[in-house]
Amino acid sequence: MKHTVQSNTPPLAEATVDNSRTECTPTSSAADPLRSGAILNPKTEKYSHLDDRSRVLLIKTIQFFEQRGKARLKADDHQRTWYADFLEFEKKEQLFATFLTPAAYGDEHCRWDTLRICALNEVLGFYGLAHWYTWQVSILGLGPIWISDNEVVKHRAAKLLKEGGIFAFGLSEKEHGADIYSTDMCLTRQEDGSYLACGNKYYIGNGNKAAMVSTFGRLTDTAEYVFFVVDSQHKNYQLVQNVVNSQNYVAEYRLDNYPIRQEDILATGRDAWDMALNTVNMGKFNLGWASIGICSHAYHEAINHASHRRLFDHFVTDFVHIKHLFIEAYARLSAMKLFARRGVDYMRCASRDDRRYLLFTPMVKMKVTTQGEEVIDRLWDVMAAKGFEKNMYFEMAVRDIRALPKLEGTVHVNMALILKFMANYFFKPAVYPDIPTMDEPINDDFLFNQGATRGLGKTRFHDYRRIYNRVSLANVKIFRKQIRLLKMLLLVGKPSVAQAKDFDFLLILGELFTLVVYGQLILEQARLEGSEDDLIEQIFDFMIRDFSKFALQLSQKASSSLIQQLICKRMIRRPVVDSARHTRVWDNYAYRLKDQYEMNP
Repeated sequence: MKHTVQSNTPPLAEATVDNSRTECTPTSSAADPLRSGAILNPKTEKYSHLDDRSRVLLIKTIQFFEQRGKARLKADDHQRTWYADFLEFEKKEQLFATFLTPAAYGDEHCRWDTLRICALNEVLGFYGLAHWYTWQVSILGLGPIWISDNEVVKHRAAKLLKEGGIFAFGLSEKEHGADIYSTDMCLTRQEDGSYLACGNKYYIGNGNKAAMVSTFGRLTDTAEYVFFVVDSQHKNYQLVQNVVNSQNYVAEYRLDNYPIRQEDILATGRDAWDMALNTVNMGKFNLGWASIGICSHAYHEAINHASHRRLFDHFVTDFVHIKHLFIEAYARLSAMKLFARRGVDYMRCASRDDRRYLLFTPMVKMKVTTQGEEVIDRLWDVMAAKGFEKNMYFEMAVRDIRALPKLEGTVHVNMALILKFMANYFFKPAVYPDIPTMDEPINDDFLFNQGATRGLGKTRFHDYRRIYNRVSLANVKIFRKQIRLLKMLLLVGKPSVAQAKDFDFLLILGELFTLVVYGQLILEQARLEGSEDDLIEQIFDFMIRDFSKFALQLSQKASSSLIQQLICKRMIRRPVVDSARHTRVWDNYAYRLKDQYEMNP
């Protein structure tokens, strides 16, 4: 029998207005992977939970990539072609202007809405990291502008967005990386009250074409930090090189006595410092969603390939180990999306009194992106040599998925941040009202009014036990026992002074902690979506195994005390073996995506 993938691929959804809305209550259809969007299918996704204008723009973006086709996508990637056609498309459709202009500075459709921003993150990641990257660094470049009190620059940025401009974030330097304590970019005051900027920046996306580059430095007379904007096309802006071998232009640039007016300055002193960190807080959330998009496309390509390839008189998907790899990839990808979806709600409900997002944001950046690597690793074991072929999307995915954990702060940097929240999370819960799905089409004002970045250790969280205790599934119960043992470890096997200085020890401890938070938000979102028990149990199957892996690693550390070793060994548990559930997850989820999507040639 001849098998063809393309003939079964659904047609691309029309960019038409649909006035229906998705309610924020569990429904039986939410468990259907073909309708719930657990793994994005751009040709059938309706975006019915978004407003009309957002829905049309997202579908038009999908149509842009599908009409270009896979061959053009791959050719541009191999030839490192600057994506001028995509930027022309976004200018014509006012894509960036609509999604990245706060409501006060644009037309009726403009707002900074994390929900729809993440939807576009997923789509752009789905079609390749290059197009996502120019969008992401524009978000970072705009962050300091919208956070600032500089109305002149804000209105200039809004105008440039309407004209199709892209933006850049001039923070890192060649010698210091993102160590903003050590910036060598200097602003020197002149007699007329203006300034001259001198210095280099390195690894700055969009640095070749940015209409505005938000640049971080110091004032030479006071040594205060300063944020200011420059134009990449100015004669005193020297473009040194593209530091990467990519479609993207990741610039090294130098300012040679670049003239800065008072109206070009966004902030000075502590405000400039907070501006840098708050921009990263806001922007790094996007990396997890890019990873979700990449993994989703790779999954479609892998299941299509494996289900139509015959080896030893069997389809590849008939082999037990292949089924396991797909089930594992599906479960991990579903968990990534459940966690990131719930993270959106905490970003959107944030306030001076509710800063829980400060934990969940670095987790979307760190945990979701590293889980993306785990998904691709399993799919690559299925694809094998096919994953190297030049005409496969997968060849891009295996390269790009590695980048995301290393951007906007390494895993280590984000883990150090996450550990600051552990004591309050476990031992000092606070009372917060239940947060529903935050899908209202409103501007997320607080993201530009986050305030001081000090005092992270004072952030409080709702009681994680309340979330876990309302779920009676077998694997969730086992995971709860592991959590209790971790809490016991923190009480009776508290890390010593020496261990607290051993970041390798703390990194493993942090991995255990993040799994607890990861599971909590997964359960919260699963309840909102009405996810089936089978999928939740399969997710906690790998969660138990991951927890056991890190517990074993911690017990084997040379510095681990006897009590720490004993408690860690008790954490090592086996998930419930349920072959019937395993089969149902294969039939109803993992394998059911066969032939549901293939990119237009």
